[in-house]
Amino acid sequence: MKISLPVISALALSLVLGACSTPSPESLAQNDPWEKTNRDIFDFDVRVDHAVARPIAKGYRAAVPEPVRDGIHNALTNLNAPVVLANDVLQGDGSKAASTAGRIVINSTVGIGGLIDVASKIGIPGHENDFGITLGKNGIAEGSYLVLPFAGPKPPRDLLGTVVDQAFDPLTYIQFHGRDTWMVVRYGMSVLDSRTSQLDAIESIERSSIDFYATTRNLYRQSRNAQINEGKVGAADDLPNL
Repeated sequence: MKISLPVISALALSLVLGACSTPSPESLAQNDPWEKTNRDIFDFDVRVDHAVARPIAKGYRAAVPEPVRDGIHNALTNLNAPVVLANDVLQGDGSKAASTAGRIVINSTVGIGGLIDVASKIGIPGHENDFGITLGKNGIAEGSYLVLPFAGPKPPRDLLGTVVDQAFDPLTYIQFHGRDTWMVVRYGMSVLDSRTSQLDAIESIERSSIDFYATTRNLYRQSRNAQINEGKVGAADDLPNL
C-alpha cells in the first residue's frame, strides 16, 4: 500500500504536537491537550477556506448545473463504495454489506459507472462507513482531539482510519496509464463536492457561533458518535469540513 505524503506528514505532526503545547485544565477537560496549536491550525484552515475553497465551491455551484453536480457526486460515492463495503464486513453487518455490494453492481452497470444512483431509486439507499467508525464500534477511543492543516479534525482514531481505508480502495493497487493524474483529480473533485454540499451549513454555523473552533469540535464529536452508535444526525450537525 502506498501512503501519501500528506498522510505521513499528518502522522508525524500528531506525534510532534505533544511536545509543543502545554495543556490547560480546560483543554484537558475537553480531551484537547493541544488546543492552542489546534486553534492556530484551525484559524489557518479557515483563512484558506475563505480565500480559496469557499469561492471555488460557490463558483462551481453557480457554473455547473445541479444534475451534473449530482452525477459527479454519485460517481464519487460509487468509487468509495468498496471502502464502505470492507467496513460493513469488518463490522459484521451482513445486511449493510449486501446492500453496499448490490449498490456497487447496480450503479456501476445500469447506473453508468455510478453517475446515476439507480440503487437508491429502487429502494437500496446508501450509507457512509469508514475504518474510524469500525474502530469506534469496537470500543477504540477517539484519542486526543487533533486538527491538521487542510484536513480539519483528525483525532488519532480517525487519522488511522484514513490510512487503513486507503488499503481498502482497489484503486490503491490498480496500475494504469495516467493513474496519478486520475487520483489527483478524484481527490480534488471529492474535496470540491464535499465543500459545495456544505456551503450553506458551514456559513450558518460560522455566523451563529461565538467560538467557531469549539462549535466545530463539538459537532465533529457529535457526528462521529452518532455514526458509531448508528444515531441520526441532522443537517446542522454535519461536520464543517474546513
